[in-house]
Amino acid sequence: MAWGNQSFATFLIVGPTCFFLGILFSLFPYDYPLLWTSIPIPDSYTTTYETHLTFLHASPPIIPRILHIVIAVGLLGFFLKLYRPTESNMLFDGASLVLYMCGVTIYITNIVRGLRVISSGDFGGEGEELGEGEMRLGRVDGLRVLAASNTILALVMVGVLVLQAGQWYAERKEGQEAQAGEKMRKEKGKRNGSGSGSGSGNGSQTSGSTKKKN
Repeated sequence: MAWGNQSFATFLIVGPTCFFLGILFSLFPYDYPLLWTSIPIPDSYTTTYETHLTFLHASPPIIPRILHIVIAVGLLGFFLKLYRPTESNMLFDGASLVLYMCGVTIYITNIVRGLRVISSGDFGGEGEELGEGEMRLGRVDGLRVLAASNTILALVMVGVLVLQAGQWYAERKEGQEAQAGEKMRKEKGKRNGSGSGSGSGNGSQTSGSTKKKN
């Protein structure tokens, strides 16, 4: 694949990934008290967070459509880079695609489902059993699961960026080594050419002197 097309495909991957990280970062002030502090959660905090998530879930249809379009743009970038792949594409882009699909799975199974539960207010008691091994989480536990899903999704997206940066560094290093090898071959060719030229010149001078003596 040409370098220009590969750079464009990388942009299609990195752009949506950074977009998702921005959304998750905006939710981090809400998620932090649920996961990283031992302070008791006040009711006013859970009410504020539920209101915020309910507002997100009830946003106009254009908002989730834009989000899904951005997800599709990232997948398009992977398909462009993995079309007729090189060894570097198979290693870095293949692993990045696996992480990206893990993120999409987390979004569908945990985040979307959690937003629906929070919007409907269908919380159970603490550890209420529904039968068949399922359990309905309480209000705070449900918010903690959603916050943990956001954190895992953020780590997955960071992993995609790290792999793309690693691919760029590996290809840059390979290009530098190829240029250095090509430069050495050219210098060696010049030295060989100058050596053969001087040898032929000495031979012609010797033959000329021999003719004069005759």
